[in-house]
Amino acid sequence: MSADPTTVNLTNHFLIAMPGLRDQTFAHSVVYVCEHGAGGALGLVINKPTKLDMQDLFERVELSLGREDLTRQPVFHGGPMQMERGFVLHEVMRPEVLDSPHPASTMVEMEDEPTPYAATLAVPGGLEMTTSRDVLEALSHGAGPRRVLVMLGYSAWGEGQLESELAANAWLTVLADPEVIFEAPISERYDRALALLGVSAARLSPEAGRA
Repeated sequence: MSADPTTVNLTNHFLIAMPGLRDQTFAHSVVYVCEHGAGGALGLVINKPTKLDMQDLFERVELSLGREDLTRQPVFHGGPMQMERGFVLHEVMRPEVLDSPHPASTMVEMEDEPTPYAATLAVPGGLEMTTSRDVLEALSHGAGPRRVLVMLGYSAWGEGQLESELAANAWLTVLADPEVIFEAPISERYDRALALLGVSAARLSPEAGRA
């Protein structure tokens, strides 16, 4: 049964583009919704890599990258807004202060603790989005969140805009799964997100949708 697009809160959900969505930015995209309310919505596309990898990005911001596990991870195109600005989507994880040569492997989850970063949006029931440089500095020292995606730009909808798109069957929606965000191969994230609904891309048509 479809949810009422006028009342549903899609924070910590995926927006999955329907085949009829032809916008170049959002076609075949999966968007993680960081915030959704009466005033609009904000999200990050999780399956559109740029040509940059993390090593390239850190060189551009004049930092070393102390995490070998992230060196070749791509930087993503998070959306069409403020594409010159970085947005870091990551787990709610805190580093333990240990004498370990691999601090990234010694993370502990402490959801009730305040974030250590200066500018972070905590997504209720989900992840965190940080926009301050300190999270990059943590990664440069070999620490920081264990699982992380860095985006350039973000996606935004004004008051009532996303609801209108839902009513027009532009998107499917489903509760987000961090495994799709951080573990699924990029080329499979669209299909993996659809699988959370029990459907496949082959069964979709531009006229059918779920909001």
